[in-house]
Amino acid sequence: MSPDQALAGAVGRLVEVGRAASLAEATSREEGELLAAAVAESSPGAPAQWSAAFGRAGQSTEAFFEAASAGRRWRTGPTDQLAALVAVNHPQTSAYAAALADVAEAAATLGSPGPHVANRAGLTAAVQRSAGTGGASPDPAPSFATPVLLAAQPASPPPAPLSLTDIPEPPAPRFDLSVLDLDLASLRAPHLGQLPSVEAIIESLRGGSSAAGTRDPEATPTTDTAEEETNAEASQEEQEEEADPPRPLAELLDELDALIGLDRVKTEIHRQTAMLRVEQLRAEAGLATPTLTRHLVFVGNPGTGKTTVARMVAALYRSMGLLTKGHLVEVDRSGLVAGYVGQTAIKTAETVDKALGGVLFIDEAYSLTSGGAMGTPDQYGMEAVNTLVKGMEDHRNNLVVIVAGYPGPMAEFIETNPGLESRFATTIHFEDYTDDQLATIFGQMVDKADFVATPACLERLEYLVSTEERGTGFGNARWVRNMLDAAIARHAWRLRDVEGPTLDQLRTLLPEDLSEAAPQPVAWPAPDDETGGETDDESSETPGSVAPTPVDPDDPGAP
Repeated sequence: MSPDQALAGAVGRLVEVGRAASLAEATSREEGELLAAAVAESSPGAPAQWSAAFGRAGQSTEAFFEAASAGRRWRTGPTDQLAALVAVNHPQTSAYAAALADVAEAAATLGSPGPHVANRAGLTAAVQRSAGTGGASPDPAPSFATPVLLAAQPASPPPAPLSLTDIPEPPAPRFDLSVLDLDLASLRAPHLGQLPSVEAIIESLRGGSSAAGTRDPEATPTTDTAEEETNAEASQEEQEEEADPPRPLAELLDELDALIGLDRVKTEIHRQTAMLRVEQLRAEAGLATPTLTRHLVFVGNPGTGKTTVARMVAALYRSMGLLTKGHLVEVDRSGLVAGYVGQTAIKTAETVDKALGGVLFIDEAYSLTSGGAMGTPDQYGMEAVNTLVKGMEDHRNNLVVIVAGYPGPMAEFIETNPGLESRFATTIHFEDYTDDQLATIFGQMVDKADFVATPACLERLEYLVSTEERGTGFGNARWVRNMLDAAIARHAWRLRDVEGPTLDQLRTLLPEDLSEAAPQPVAWPAPDDETGGETDDESSETPGSVAPTPVDPDDPGAP
């Protein structure tokens, strides 16, 4: 079964489970498609197979990347439909969660996935299964529509203080979705914010083994805990960056010029640097200075160095005294938009505060206003944009915002708010790398990974680069990284039977490491004639050709 067929089957099963749970078929199918795209987003060749799985062969890759952007938040949290099932403790919750996990695992086979895609699929599947365990709980959550009443206490002797464990559990609620006429398809994630925190209330009412404020050291870290640890690490890194003195401007510009390709980008950054420097000098001389916007729009395909250049802009502006810290805070929609009513403005403001003194880099910024997969307006995203514009105005002297994405969607994003149009006056285009530039990038990545690519391996890479289809969504340096990841995996498989490989063997990448293993000649039975049995068919083979060989399905390096 091909990867696209496996994915189509997994999404079909998801729709069947959703139908049993009274979910709209179209919505369940959409969730499966978006989740699959989010898992396979960085896998070369995945867009075509993803489109084929859902009967859209021949479509542009833009639909795939839009779906991946819309479903990316589900890599770390339950889907909207699953969250709705959890909220009502539906008996099909576990089955729906398992079907979502199967979709994630099937998506991991699309294209030419590297190890990171498999890791992402495993994490996504675990997230969905974990979220779905609430639906199969033997002790369902209490119905929040019916208050929990405490038994009356005797007049004497005086009652002892009650603890949460003394609160009796209410009887399990019975749900008849057909009677309630509950449209779970309409329960999108933002609406779920109006409900109490199910996990917190159940834990406090039942007085479970995990008391508030404690955590099993062997348990999987919660999202909040992981976020706190990440924020602590980021804060420490920012303090270290702030403690280091600014680097000389000339040194930073030389580092920018040393980047591979990006000629138009380098020219524009040099121009921006010169303009801002003259503006500073005029201000110091007491001359009138026009207010130049420092915020930038980066447009281009993935893997063209937008994040790298954004980090350099932060360092350049700090060196010029325009920013106090010069750090980079990189976010996407999930870093600005909350899943609960009224919390998006708070979350966006906190992100802006974290970026003060540096650069706030918003990747795929158009996802803030494009809404769901159908491109409908999104009130939560617009709330984030409005809060962002206010933050840019309040901190205009110590904050730079860079938004990035594809050219067309980014133009529409800037037009959604007059405040954005006036603040993002400069757009920098990141062109795709040429074949030679991609080959050079591959060589640098190989050196950094402490490998050595043979000349034949590099020739094979150049051939693969020249035949790779280029279009909207082409991964550029990200594609090269995926090629190297796959080559390292095949290199390890090639040495699987070598007990004591030499240092050269451990470091050398061969041409076969860059593609599926070449078939080996089959040991055919000896011919009956004394001449060696060379037939007309064999003599007509082209030089260097080999006979076909059976494929071992357990060999990951097999075609």
